[in-house]
Amino acid sequence: MLKRKSDFESRYNKFIHEVKQEIITGKIKPGEFILPENTLSKEYELSRVSIRKALAELVEEGLIEKIAGKGNRVTLPSETQKQTITLGWFSNSYEIETIRQIISRFEELNPYIKVNLEVLPNNQYVYNLSQAFKHGNGPDVFIVSDYHFRQLMDSNRLDLLEPYLPAHLDSEKDSYHQIFDMFTTKGKIHLTPFVFSPVMICYNKDIFKKAGITEEFLIKDWEDLLHISQQATNEVSEDNLINEYGFCFSSSTNRWPVFLLQNNGRFIGSDGSQPVMNSRENIEALEFCVDLMYKHQVSPIFSHGSNDLAENLFMREGAAMILTTYYFMNEFRDHKIQWDVIPPPKNKKSATLLLGGALGVNVDSAMKESAHALIDFMVGEEAQKLIKKNGCTIPMLRTVAEDNSLLQTEIHPEHYNAFIETMPNAVTIKDLNLTVEEFELVEREMQFLWANMEKSQDTCQRIQNLLEGKNSLVKNS
Repeated sequence: MLKRKSDFESRYNKFIHEVKQEIITGKIKPGEFILPENTLSKEYELSRVSIRKALAELVEEGLIEKIAGKGNRVTLPSETQKQTITLGWFSNSYEIETIRQIISRFEELNPYIKVNLEVLPNNQYVYNLSQAFKHGNGPDVFIVSDYHFRQLMDSNRLDLLEPYLPAHLDSEKDSYHQIFDMFTTKGKIHLTPFVFSPVMICYNKDIFKKAGITEEFLIKDWEDLLHISQQATNEVSEDNLINEYGFCFSSSTNRWPVFLLQNNGRFIGSDGSQPVMNSRENIEALEFCVDLMYKHQVSPIFSHGSNDLAENLFMREGAAMILTTYYFMNEFRDHKIQWDVIPPPKNKKSATLLLGGALGVNVDSAMKESAHALIDFMVGEEAQKLIKKNGCTIPMLRTVAEDNSLLQTEIHPEHYNAFIETMPNAVTIKDLNLTVEEFELVEREMQFLWANMEKSQDTCQRIQNLLEGKNSLVKNS
C-alpha cells in the first residue's frame, strides 16, 4: 500500500519547491539573501529546525550558502545547475537577431536558466510543432502567428498550449484589446501577445514628388486613393508600357479583405453562421479592386496571393503605393527608396486588418516556471524596447509601441505612429469567422475574378454556394 503524504511532508516539500523556483526563475538573484528563518517558519508553518534542515539541502545542492550572522544567500550557479529551456521561432522572422539579444539579456538576469533558440522552417510550422510535441521534444516556449493560432484552433489542437498570461498585463491599459482577442476563444486567452501590425499603406516619397503630389496630400477615401494612384502612374508612351504604377493591389487574403471591411462587407453574417459572400457590399468592393487593375490600370495584374509580389515591386520602385504590414516594412530599410506610411483610406467606414504574434507554452513542458519567466521578460519593457529599436515590427506593450523617443531615422518611417489612428477600427482575421480551410477556398476561387474572367457578382455567388454547401456538409456529418 502506498504511503499517504502527511500534512508536514506537503508543507516541507512546498517550501523547498518554492524556494528553488524563486532562485531558478530569478525572483531571488545570486548575491541576494532569502527571508530570515523565523519568517519562513511562520509563513510555511514549519519549525525552525525543519526550515534549517530544508535550507541545508539547498546548501548541499549549491543553490544557497550560509553566511554566519547574516543568513542564507543565493550563489552563482554552475553549468550543471542551470535549467535549459527551448524557445521555438519561425525561420523567416525578421526578429531572430533581436530575439538572440533578448535571450542573452534574459540569461544575464536569470543565471539559473539557459535558453536554446530553435529556428523551425516556416513552411508547415504548426505541423512541425505538433510532431515535435508528439515525440516529446517540442520547445518549452514558442512563437505563434495569428494564422498559426487559427490552424491550431481549426484542427482542435489548442490542447498543445498551456494557457498563460502574465498577471500584471491588462489588455486595455497595457496594450490593445484586439491583440488579446486574436488569441482568445470562448473568453479564454491561450497565448501571451508579443507583437502586432495593422495593414497600412506604404508610399514612395520620390515617386510622389516626381508626380507633383505635394507633401500635404490626403487619402481619406477610395476616390482619393484612385486619384493619387492615377497621378503617380507613369506610362512610357513609345512602347505603351507602364514604368511605375500608382498602386499595387495584392490578392493575398491578408490584404484585399480590407476593401470589403471598408465597404461594410463581410464573409459571414452578423449571427456568425450564414455566409453572406454575395452581398451588395462585397460585390461593390471587389468591383473597385478589379477596376484598379483593368479599368483604371493604376495597378499591375497579380492573380497570385503572395504578399511578396507587391512588396518586391514596391522595393524596385515599380509601384508608388502598396498595402502592407509593419513586419514587411523591415525589408524596406535595406533599400534606397524613400518611403513613409499612412492609414488605409475609408469608404463607407474606416477599417483595416490586424495581424499578430504571440508566445505559447508547451503544455507538456517540465519547466513551466522558467518558461513563464521567459515570457514575462519578453513582454516586459526592456525586451519590448529592443523589438522597437531594432525594427519596424510593433511591440505589444502600448507604452513602448507609442514611444517616439525609440524611433530611429535609418529604421523607422517618419510617420511610424500612424498605426495608432487605425487601431480603433482594426479587425482581426479571426473575427472574419472563416476557418483556414474556408479562407483557402475563397483565395482559390477568387483567381477567376483577379484574372478578369468573370464579374464580381458571379464570383461572389459561386463562393456563397460553396460556403453554404460546406456548411451543409458539416451540419449533416
